[in-house]
Amino acid sequence: METEASIRRSEFVALVALTISLVALAIDSMLPAIGEIARDLGARSANDRQLVITTLFLGLASAQMIYGPLSDSFGRKPVIYAGFVIFLIGCLVSIFAVNFTMMLFGRALQGVGAAGPRILAVAMVRDRYEGNAMASIMSMAMAVFILVPIIAPAVGQAILLVAPWQAIFGLLLLTGIAAFLWHVLRQPETLPPERRLTFSLSRIGLAIAETCRNRTALGYTIVAGMIFGALVGYLTSSQQIFQDLYGAGRLFAVYFGALAAAIGAASLLNSRLVMKYGMRSMCFWALSLSCGLSIAFWLYVAILDSAPGLWLLMSYLLGVFFCFGILFGNFNALAMEPLGHIAGVAAAVVGSFTTFISLALGSLIGQAYDGTVLPLVSGFAGLTLASLALMHWIEMRRRG
Repeated sequence: METEASIRRSEFVALVALTISLVALAIDSMLPAIGEIARDLGARSANDRQLVITTLFLGLASAQMIYGPLSDSFGRKPVIYAGFVIFLIGCLVSIFAVNFTMMLFGRALQGVGAAGPRILAVAMVRDRYEGNAMASIMSMAMAVFILVPIIAPAVGQAILLVAPWQAIFGLLLLTGIAAFLWHVLRQPETLPPERRLTFSLSRIGLAIAETCRNRTALGYTIVAGMIFGALVGYLTSSQQIFQDLYGAGRLFAVYFGALAAAIGAASLLNSRLVMKYGMRSMCFWALSLSCGLSIAFWLYVAILDSAPGLWLLMSYLLGVFFCFGILFGNFNALAMEPLGHIAGVAAAVVGSFTTFISLALGSLIGQAYDGTVLPLVSGFAGLTLASLALMHWIEMRRRG
C-alpha cells in the first residue's frame, strides 16, 4: 500500500488545489455564457440566469454532510471517487440539456458531486496538518486554486468564440476526469484503518452536536459563511454588473480575472505571514480593513445616487478582495482547529453550514440587483461589519 511519504508536499498542495478548484471552474468558466444559456433554454426573467450559479451551490451545500461521515468510516479515497463520478454525470446532463430545468438539474448534480472532493480535500489536509501549519497549507492551495478564477472566465469566453456553450461543460468533464485519475494514481489514503470509526447515525449526530456546541468552531463557521456570502453575491451578479451596467463586453473576463488575482496574491502572502503573526491577528486586520472600505464606499455610492466610475469600483473591489484572500483560508482553519479528532464530520459540518449561509446571503444580494451596484456594496458593508462584531465576541469569550 502507498504511504503518505510517497507524495511530496508540493504535489499534495497542487492536488488539493485542483480538487477544490472544480467548484471554481464550474462557476467561473460559465459566467460569460449564463446569459446565452438562459436565452437558449428559455429562462423566464433576467435574474433567473443567476440560478445557473446558485443551484450548483445548493447541491454543494446539501451533499457535504453526507461525504464527511462516510469518509470517517470508509476512508477518504473511496468516498472522494463517488463524488467525482456524480460530478461527471452532472456535466453530461448539462451538455445535453434541452430546457432550463434540465440545465439546473445538471448543475445541482455537479454541486452534489463536487462537494465530495471539495470537503474531503480539507479533511485530508487536516489529517496531516494542524494549527498554523494547516492554515499555511490551505493558503498555498488557495493561491494555486485562485489561478482558476483568474483564467476561467477568459477560457469560457474564448470557447464561446469558436464553439457553443456546451463546450464549456466539455471542459469541466475533461478536468474532472483528470483530477479523478490523479487521485487514483498518486494520492495515498490519509485516514488509516485504525483511525476509522464505525458508521453510525447516532455517532454522526453526536459529532454534529459537538461541532455546533464548540463556540469557536461554530462562530468561525458563521463568520466564514457571511464573508463567502458577500463573494457569492458578487459572483451571481458580476456578469450583469460588468456586461449590462458597464458594457464591458469581452473585457468582463479581464476585470473578473484581475479581482480574482487580488484574492490569490493575498492568499499567497497569508501563507507566509500567518506563521509569524498567527491566524487571529491576520483575520482581525483584514476584516477591519475590508469593513472600513465597504462602509466608506457604501456612503459614497448612496450619496452619489448613480453608478460610480468603473475604475473606482475596481479599485474598491481590489482592496476588499485582497482582504478576503487573507480571510478565507484562515477562517476555515480556525473553525477546524478544535475538531481534529472528528475531522471528516467536522469538515462536512463546517463546509455545509458555510455554504448554506453564503448561499442564502449571496442569493439575497444577487436577486436584489436593480441595475446599480448599491445592493452589492450594501451587502459587503453589512456582512463585513457583522463578521467583525461576531469575531470580536468569539475572541472575547474565548479569552474569558
